[in-house]
Amino acid sequence: MKRNKISVIVILTLLSVFAWSLTAAAAGTDPSNPIPGLNVNIGAGDVGGTGQSSNTITLLLLLTVLSLAPAILILTTCFTRIIIVLGFVRTSLGTQSMPPNQVLVGLALFLTFFIMSPTLGEVNQTALQPYLKGEINQTQAFQKAAGPMKKFMFTHTRQKDLKLFLDYTKAPKPTGVDDIPVTALVPAYAISELKSAFQMGFMIFIPFLVIDMVVSSTLMAMGMMMLPPVMISLPFKILLFILVDGWYLVVKSLLLSYST
Repeated sequence: MKRNKISVIVILTLLSVFAWSLTAAAAGTDPSNPIPGLNVNIGAGDVGGTGQSSNTITLLLLLTVLSLAPAILILTTCFTRIIIVLGFVRTSLGTQSMPPNQVLVGLALFLTFFIMSPTLGEVNQTALQPYLKGEINQTQAFQKAAGPMKKFMFTHTRQKDLKLFLDYTKAPKPTGVDDIPVTALVPAYAISELKSAFQMGFMIFIPFLVIDMVVSSTLMAMGMMMLPPVMISLPFKILLFILVDGWYLVVKSLLLSYST
């Protein structure tokens, strides 16, 4: 066994040296010489100037925003409530990984785009298109884009949650939606969405909990204590969900919750 391990190590070493030699030969270098290094300089083309540095900072900020895009999508849109409610539906049914996570996330994304389409259309009309045409700069585009998003979040944010963050920062009482800072509105909207989602999830759990209790009591009365109640209740829960057209009712409830 040790000889086999040594043979494998020797063969892998020889293959590595052979591959490195081919690479060095293809690059026109001597294998005995070290591989030349590669240096990447950001903003080095404009020494002593501010133009290239400004562009570099703008690029870094853009990459940062893109990396935070998932968090922005989750916390500033209706995605949070939708995905939590859909998760409660799957948990209450007890179907483990059915529907799969990809299906739930995909459905939540498309429902989010559908519900947010008026707001996103306003953002596109007032901020994105004028910016692409060169009519406004980046700062103005951001301010115009934040207006519709703040209006949407404020509509579905509880005053109690918003007051919590405003009182913590000791900010003056805002006179309108535009005066509310984004740093206070986003977390207030997020915890409001969490509360609404858990309320809907509680209502979804009740009928399935009743089925579990009935099946468990029936099995105990029949003396079948060794038979897992989940195996018997699962088909009845799926049948009930199909008969009442559960997915239609869940999606309808989500749409109506954002209709006001």
